[in-house]
Amino acid sequence: MRCPFCGDQDSQVKDSRSSEDGAAIRRRRQCEGCGARFTTFERVQLRDLVVIKKDGSREAFDRAKLARAIGFASAKRDIPSEKIERLVSSIQRQLETSGDEVRAEQIGERVMEGLKTLDHVAYIRFASIYRDFSEASDFAEIAGEVGEEGEPAPEPGKLL
Repeated sequence: MRCPFCGDQDSQVKDSRSSEDGAAIRRRRQCEGCGARFTTFERVQLRDLVVIKKDGSREAFDRAKLARAIGFASAKRDIPSEKIERLVSSIQRQLETSGDEVRAEQIGERVMEGLKTLDHVAYIRFASIYRDFSEASDFAEIAGEVGEEGEPAPEPGKLL
């Protein structure tokens, strides 16, 4: 692993821990060259996914892009980062098991499903971009849908 500080190729693993419910391994490393410490994450990747965009173009699936989109939708909401990371991992696993190519619409729908069970405000924020809301009535319509369903259930053992 290349050191992000000095670029040296040699580093030593000092500590390894499972994270994200066992979906990744967190490793603390120390550079042999400069002695700096840094963290890396290792995840299982079943296959290289290609995303087919709405215009027909293709690009490699980018986990970080998915995490950013969900992060923007859930900004300033009281959603633990672990839940967001689990949602991203869950969506990625679903996509990887469905084939080598995935349509952008499929990704958007899976994000919508996940956010709907996680936080209604984040769901509405994501929907406003994903579905390209152009009028206030679009917001009212989707807010009415989630309002009829009630709030997402809190975690077991968590007080309101």
